Amino acid sequence: MGATDDLFAATADDPRPLAERMRPRTIDEYRGQPHLVGEGKPLRRAAETGRLHSMIFWGPPGTGKTTLARLLAARAEAAFVSLSAVFAGVKDIRAAVDEAKRRREGGQATVLFVDEVHRFNKAQQDAFLPHVEDGTLTFMGATTENPSFELNNALLSRARTYVLEALDATVIRELLDTALADTERGLGGQGLEMAPELRDELAAAADGDARRALNILEVAAGLAEAAGEGVIDADRLAEAAGNALRRFDKGGDAFYDQISALHKSVRGSDPDAALYWFARMLDGGADPLYIARRVVRIASEDIGNADPRGLQVALSAWEAQERLGSPEGELAIVQAITYLACAPKSNALELAWHAALADVRERGSEEVPIHLRNAPTRLMKELGYGHEYRYAHDEPEAYAAGERYFPDAMPERRYYRPVERGLEAKIQQRLEYWRGLDRQAGKTEEREG
Repeated sequence: MGATDDLFAATADDPRPLAERMRPRTIDEYRGQPHLVGEGKPLRRAAETGRLHSMIFWGPPGTGKTTLARLLAARAEAAFVSLSAVFAGVKDIRAAVDEAKRRREGGQATVLFVDEVHRFNKAQQDAFLPHVEDGTLTFMGATTENPSFELNNALLSRARTYVLEALDATVIRELLDTALADTERGLGGQGLEMAPELRDELAAAADGDARRALNILEVAAGLAEAAGEGVIDADRLAEAAGNALRRFDKGGDAFYDQISALHKSVRGSDPDAALYWFARMLDGGADPLYIARRVVRIASEDIGNADPRGLQVALSAWEAQERLGSPEGELAIVQAITYLACAPKSNALELAWHAALADVRERGSEEVPIHLRNAPTRLMKELGYGHEYRYAHDEPEAYAAGERYFPDAMPERRYYRPVERGLEAKIQQRLEYWRGLDRQAGKTEEREG
């Protein structure tokens, strides 16, 4: 096969894909993620000192998760062992651990890198935890899914999570320029030309994914070379990209911007805009289950007790998507999105929760009042636990007027403030009635929460 017959054979002595050849060789060559690798930032410091700790890299595809792990391992002069959670099992993990033990005896550290780590089940995740704890290896994992949803707490507690962001189109444009000019690893030796506006178009079309951009560029270069052309024109770029340009040329919107737009459309009671953003995300390859989880959050954050049925509808949509898959389950998510967009809105729950958290963090560990403590033993009863507790069901209207439930040293607080919309309007009336009973019983008014 001749060189021009292989769309991925850019150099005679290195058959690797362009995206692999163009991986940064040092932390200084790395582009993007300034919040992690900029001067004085955590991964820059780790690279400079060569001192590693277990890490989880969470971010969209093509943002440099694997590259960061490789660079950090190389800087620490550690062996780099890579596993894919899609194909690896417990047997592969054990083999990697055995190799790490042998290297440790020889004085060399090992980094075990697990790509798509969210695909590991609990048993697989647990398999290497003891060896992380005893220093046999340093664990690094990469995931495109929220670790708090996909990874077990034992693993999360032993590794620090770093969030990588979709690459800016300017950064991707720089990578494209470098690949086109580099005669050692890139396409510079082929003498290909590509107009600046097409480079900008490809950078925007990549949707923050450097690997996608370089893959499309390599295919376009192969097509041009096979046709005996020295220019990558718009037709070759469109042919190489397929439908990628249609999906990702809307101003280079990143994934998190689109989910934010969907969320804000529901909050703003615009079902049509919410459906548009849902369609955009699915068309761009988003996981419907991710969106379903976000819709459940919206149900509590923006509707709450103004319409408690919203949470039920959202949870049902999530379950339907899990059970049916795509495309059948997607209509259930559509139902949830439109229901929530049309429901009465209240953020009273979120405000109340954050206010309560702020008090807890500010005041520390206040003692539980003795009358609210349980008394399952004789000693506890002798100490007065539960003494003078008023059982609400024995009180008029099942309400112990004037009773205190906050810590003794803490003033009464009011966190939850229902709005005058939906069911919360009735909840507000009920709370005001009970507070009137408290005032009649001489209870001190609460302070602002």
